[in-house]
Amino acid sequence: MPHAASRPDAKAPAVLTVLGIESSCDDTASAVVRHAPPAPPEILSSVVWGQTDLHAGFGGVVPELAARAHAEKLDLAVEAALAQAGLSVGAVDAIAVTAGPGLIGGVLSGVMLARGLAAATGVPLLGVNHLAGHALTPRLTEDIGFPYLMLLVSGGHCQFLLVHGPARFTRLGGTIDDAPGEAFDKVAKLLGLPQPGGPSVETSARMGNATRFALPRPLRDRPGCDMSFSGLKTAVLRTRDALVVEHGGLRQQDRADLCASFQAAVADILGAKARVAMEIYLQESPSVPVFAVAGGVAANQTLRTALEQVAALADMRFVAPPLSLCTDNAAMIAWAGIEQLRSGAVTAQDFIARPRWPLDQTAVPLLGSGKKGAKA
Repeated sequence: MPHAASRPDAKAPAVLTVLGIESSCDDTASAVVRHAPPAPPEILSSVVWGQTDLHAGFGGVVPELAARAHAEKLDLAVEAALAQAGLSVGAVDAIAVTAGPGLIGGVLSGVMLARGLAAATGVPLLGVNHLAGHALTPRLTEDIGFPYLMLLVSGGHCQFLLVHGPARFTRLGGTIDDAPGEAFDKVAKLLGLPQPGGPSVETSARMGNATRFALPRPLRDRPGCDMSFSGLKTAVLRTRDALVVEHGGLRQQDRADLCASFQAAVADILGAKARVAMEIYLQESPSVPVFAVAGGVAANQTLRTALEQVAALADMRFVAPPLSLCTDNAAMIAWAGIEQLRSGAVTAQDFIARPRWPLDQTAVPLLGSGKKGAKA
């Protein structure tokens, strides 16, 4: 990760307690995590305040509204997290804050609050990559070592990563257009389902026939680990329009069948590309092969089950965090801060808030390479 300064001579305390702050999208979150090896990490508190109602009438997250809500509530979230943990801010070993990627207004809100707290208390400040938070979450909840294979699948990102360490990631492939989370949101909107789209589509799909509509699986049979979901979303649109013409509207069963067929297509794409990624990962001869999944879309039980079956066929351990740690939260940010401190790779104090921040800085950009930099 950029802005990192290696400090091999700086020894982290045996017991580390870190305050985490997360505000990259539409969840205002703060948490306190403690690690006292050899005991497993302990989440002393976790506060997550969503903004679903605030954005419900807009069909998606409005960045300006999200940033304002973060600015109004972040200090209260931090106060609540510290109160639950029974600590003062001066009693923690470090403050870890999401410094990107994300909606820049929200990221700035978190960074500015964290800077103020650090300046007032003298507590060290760590800038954390939001994606690293997701990618390292399996080590917060499970006893796994490096390297492991990670599918990071969230609202705005989808990529296969080799996780070599807290600050070292190799991207094997990712989406070249929409992330699955974006596709779920757009499909929900096309079908008249409420936002956020992931849970709405999953709920409707439970009543549907996943084999009724033969939707495409873009790039599934091509070499490599890159994926595409934009064409799948367009196929749902065309199928919906045909149903509306045929029946004079979209019937409830049609909607459920479309959701189930769409969800099955996403599962097939992810499963096929996971098999390719596993072949690459296993060439590293890990002592205990692990396939981990994290990010908001990992909360989808159908996708989890499909990926778990792929891991079982490859004789690999499958790890997925609890649902509460799949979506955006500050416990993962606090844990990523602890991982940084333990490894000696800490973010320089002059870090900046960034709308884009790829984990693998050496990989050729898949998405966006303009003034804001590469998205992935």
